[in-house]
Amino acid sequence: MDMIYTPAFILLFLISFCQSDDRLTPTKPLSPDDMLISSGGIFTLGFFSPTNSTANSYIGIWYNNIPQRTYVWVANRDSPITSSSFGKFVVTNNSDLTLLDPKETLWTTTNNITTTEATGTAAILLDTGNLVIRLPNGTDIQSFYYPTDTILPNMTAPLSSKNEGYKRLVAWRGPDDPSTSDYSMGSDSSSVLQVFIWNGTRPYWRRAAWTGALVNVVYRSNTGTIIFQTIERRGAEFYVTYTVSDGSPSMRVMLHYTGMVKFMTWNSNSLSWDAFVEQPSAKCDRYDSCGPFGYCDGTGAIPTCKCLDGFESDGLNFSQGCQRKKELKCDGTDSFITLPGMKTPDKFLYIRNRSFDQCTTECSSNCSCTAYAYANVSSLDTIGDSSRCLVWMGELVDTRKPAGGITENLYLRISSSSVDEKKIAKLKIVLPIVACLLIFTCIYLGCKSRGKSSRKVQNKHKLKHLNASDELGNEDTELPSVGFEDILIATNYFSDHNMLGKGGFGKVYKGMLESGKEIAVKSLSIGSGKGVREFRNEVVLIAKLQHRNLVRLLGYCIHEDEKLLIYEYLHNKSLDAFLFDATKKSVLDWLTRFMVIKGIARGLLYLHKDSRLTIVHRDLKASNILLDAKMTPKISDFGMARIFGGNEKQANTKRVVGTYGYMSPEYAMEGYFSVKSDTYSFGVLLFEIAWSLWVDGNARELVESSVVERCPLDEVLRCVHIGLLCVQNHPNARPLMSSIVFMLENETAPLPRETVYFTLRNHEAEDRRKYMGRSETQNEMTITTLKGR
Repeated sequence: MDMIYTPAFILLFLISFCQSDDRLTPTKPLSPDDMLISSGGIFTLGFFSPTNSTANSYIGIWYNNIPQRTYVWVANRDSPITSSSFGKFVVTNNSDLTLLDPKETLWTTTNNITTTEATGTAAILLDTGNLVIRLPNGTDIQSFYYPTDTILPNMTAPLSSKNEGYKRLVAWRGPDDPSTSDYSMGSDSSSVLQVFIWNGTRPYWRRAAWTGALVNVVYRSNTGTIIFQTIERRGAEFYVTYTVSDGSPSMRVMLHYTGMVKFMTWNSNSLSWDAFVEQPSAKCDRYDSCGPFGYCDGTGAIPTCKCLDGFESDGLNFSQGCQRKKELKCDGTDSFITLPGMKTPDKFLYIRNRSFDQCTTECSSNCSCTAYAYANVSSLDTIGDSSRCLVWMGELVDTRKPAGGITENLYLRISSSSVDEKKIAKLKIVLPIVACLLIFTCIYLGCKSRGKSSRKVQNKHKLKHLNASDELGNEDTELPSVGFEDILIATNYFSDHNMLGKGGFGKVYKGMLESGKEIAVKSLSIGSGKGVREFRNEVVLIAKLQHRNLVRLLGYCIHEDEKLLIYEYLHNKSLDAFLFDATKKSVLDWLTRFMVIKGIARGLLYLHKDSRLTIVHRDLKASNILLDAKMTPKISDFGMARIFGGNEKQANTKRVVGTYGYMSPEYAMEGYFSVKSDTYSFGVLLFEIAWSLWVDGNARELVESSVVERCPLDEVLRCVHIGLLCVQNHPNARPLMSSIVFMLENETAPLPRETVYFTLRNHEAEDRRKYMGRSETQNEMTITTLKGR
């Protein structure tokens, strides 16, 4: 068949005669000259022939506005239309999609819907790329349930293959052949914890066992696209959904015909698809490439096979794996060593309802157990089990030490004699080196004593602003100073792939120390407005504070103009990422929200009363509440915090800092702040967590729709009452955090007064001036009444 090229205006003229809406009905089939185009013009469904194969034609879905024809779904991939006559794609009276040619039915769905139920049925192409058979009763039958080789944003796939309603991804056989190949990708039938690429029936690549995180940033592309992976539970099944950040270019996950899974984004500059992640990423990353007890080390420039500690290879063929240097004795003298930052092996036994100590005992008491791993997965099973104990019996296969991604500690059993020999070997190397170093050190110290004294003065000058403020009695910080080179290595030289987020203060990066400990590194930019004072506050203040609801600061670094803070890494990021994202807010059921509310309240109570200092945070907001793997809230960002000394109850400043909307009226308008300022911010935060609508007389509509059916309404109303008490206009009308914690823990809360926004009555201002013991100039202001809409 010869290709005829027409000018664009003639082509558009011809298309206008073709069907181009977004739906099929039993009375309106699709012919080869017709197309369905989604309502937003993003995807097209129609007949096509691959580039180098005009003999076969197929029904498929492709991007409408991308010049490079990119197919995301094919219906009849193994039953092409081969006859010279045309086929038709129809919706039958039984709500089946069927592809017909003059001789036979080439492809069909089987929905088992009666003709009566199907009246009014239509097949609709959505802007998500999903072809949906929409029944009159509201039921949808989706092409997303039957993918070919592509996952699109908002497509959901199961984490186990027990659900037959969803199919595996199956790659094309070649670049121009959409028929099914031997490569498929899906979950393991024996577990909900891992995903495989299969070559026929043999594993080709395996994703590490799930560690229980419900939401995490998976990858960041070179175009700035952030891909989120969300895992949710539906009954007894778990499902994974990929979403992208707002304003991102087109993105797809594709199982390539070579067997590789690729994360790809459309590059509008080069007019091509950029693959920014590919798995397997190296030859030794393929399934079991390094053999039993071997592992693929991806931390170097070139990934290579190595042996696990306590094992050795014959040096000839790593596919045969590694053997123990010393056999296990199984007499109670064998030891376990910790291998940090590992991708756990395959073929594990998943044991439920175990603590970490019980998991350790489970393996150590069984001589056949060669290794174990443990994770807290409170999100995995809501029926009282928050543990994930994995144990391995016999050989360990498909282990890896990646440079990033999903890693954890692997606890490996080795002979105690191997440990002793390892220590002796190290001593034989270390002792001579230490002796030489001592000699050279003595010579060096004698020659450089004056230089050392000079550097000491310089270092003291450089770190003098890290001494505690006057309120702390000039005590030095107890935090360690971390080397800048160590941070560069931990964050992969501050790569974009490691960046967790950014704001007015600078950027935050994920890192991993040499010990395997995950960290978050906050870099304070020069133009952020946060200088020495705020940096000192963070370093000195948080070091003095210890509470489960306050973020833990691990160290700091000063390098030239760089000011870096090293925090514990919290897997679920910040609270605002859940509250203000429609795709994630369902993760926060009421039980979790109430736990978060109480945790924040306890953290503030500690700051205001229970620590040895009285501290006003001054910047409490959803983005400054971080969540760990158990969704425990931790208050962060103490750069704006203020310490109250002695009997000081309230202070005044001309430098108002914080976030408008969370600020109390007296602080935003006049610069007065106290612990009651934090109370006001807590009230605003409480409303963000507990409700989203203001509807008089209908309390149930005050609650987020995602949680209303699964929460005790009395707890929600109590939080609403407390929130209204917290945002009272006059500070004296707001409760102390001790009272708030009591009200949250008990079924009581007084009715609030009517709140007034941003108004200061004359007598209130007068009371404040008397309380401060000084005269202030009365300010004039315009009062704006805020109305709901």
